[in-house]
Amino acid sequence: MEKIREVIVVEGLHDRDRVQKAVDADVIVTGGSHIKRQVFDDLARVAKTRGIIILTDPDHAGERIRRELAMRFPHAKHAYLPRREAINKDDVGVENATREAIHIALALVRTPMEQSNPEILWEDLVRAGLVGKQNSAAQRERMGEALRIGYANAKTFFKRCQALGVTREEWDRARARIAESNAAKEEFTR
Repeated sequence: MEKIREVIVVEGLHDRDRVQKAVDADVIVTGGSHIKRQVFDDLARVAKTRGIIILTDPDHAGERIRRELAMRFPHAKHAYLPRREAINKDDVGVENATREAIHIALALVRTPMEQSNPEILWEDLVRAGLVGKQNSAAQRERMGEALRIGYANAKTFFKRCQALGVTREEWDRARARIAESNAAKEEFTR
């Protein structure tokens, strides 16, 4: 079983159990959106010594927790599970992900960076139809999944691309995969 050096931060006990079945890692549970001071203290301690990886649920509450943690721990790494890989009936959460999905999310972990020259510009989102169109939200969701940075509204998606250092090569590769998928679906429906 793969050993993860950093401490993985999840929302609940079932999330912790699922992650520990997938990888050999220490896990800290936030206990949901009302994170206790002791949890923040524990995270501050391990963030300095081992580092942390934030792996929250791919839903609104999970994103809110991720933002709060990222503000307090700006050097934390981020792992994202696509919503479709973390859903069981109507329940969305890390606890529903397969071991393979968790492995992939952790293998594609992203580290925030301070870029002086970000490669992805607002105009790239506009050209890709991720902003200002009727289906922009669905397109951002697909692009976020392809880039493994999760879903967000346009402004947050743009900031996330910059903060997580999405490269032009990654962007173009993700757009090409989406275009291929669209073409395959179109061919299938003919």
